[in-house]
Amino acid sequence: MISVKLPTLLRAHAGGEPQVQVEGATLGEALATLGERYPDLVRSIRGEDGALHRHVNVYVNGEDVRYLGALETPLGDGDTVAILPSVAGG
Repeated sequence: MISVKLPTLLRAHAGGEPQVQVEGATLGEALATLGERYPDLVRSIRGEDGALHRHVNVYVNGEDVRYLGALETPLGDGDTVAILPSVAGG
């Protein structure tokens, strides 16, 4: 199983859960599985084109997926996916 850690901002879309378990051989598959359970959550992470929103940072085991293969990033049992919305301000 893959652990997906959710920030407070997105937990409302997952019944308030701070972390959920999914399956998938890649990040894209794991997000598809997540979307079957929590469609509103995945709409907050991915655009209509299926790509990750640019204002959302996703990490697998602490590594930014933009440098690992994005949605094709391979996942294995016990991996952790962390989803973090970008913070901006001035």
